[in-house]
Amino acid sequence: MANHICPWWVGYLLANPLRRIFENPEKLLVSFVCNGMTVIDYGCGMGFFTIPLARLVGPSGKVIAVDIQQKMLNGLRRKAQRTGLSDRMMLLSAGSEQQIKEDSVDFVTALYVIHEIVDQPAFFKDMYRAMKPGARILMLEPRFHVAEKEFRRSVEMAEATGLVLTSDVDFSRRLSVVLSKP
Repeated sequence: MANHICPWWVGYLLANPLRRIFENPEKLLVSFVCNGMTVIDYGCGMGFFTIPLARLVGPSGKVIAVDIQQKMLNGLRRKAQRTGLSDRMMLLSAGSEQQIKEDSVDFVTALYVIHEIVDQPAFFKDMYRAMKPGARILMLEPRFHVAEKEFRRSVEMAEATGLVLTSDVDFSRRLSVVLSKP
């Protein structure tokens, strides 16, 4: 599935504050995340969604930010320190998901990243293991970059691990679904 990984330097463009004009992370996530939750932001990049998630989970919550590229995580670390939110985050390199306790996560974001994951069945298996019963995962992909057929195959892989399709969410320019762990 994955035929490329977003270059690390694009992380600066994706984390640009001007992007908020077109895509407001808080508005997108507020109905899914609340104070005290533990959230995984998979494919966090330099934190466009991670920083707002850290604000939403509050001082008693935790955001586990996962990315395959250390340069992305380094950029996020600097941003988290500047915003005073680093105490709410755990930064992990992709492949380190075993450090996440079983049944400990309330919500997972996979925003614009599923198409880059080489072993999607393993990804969904890892997320399923980490998610508490009733936890949800939000998957978004850009329509201009990912074919609907490819996205539906990813959803089928998620369902094969035991995740249940909760809803298609209409985010207009994006392919999106919410799945939950029974």
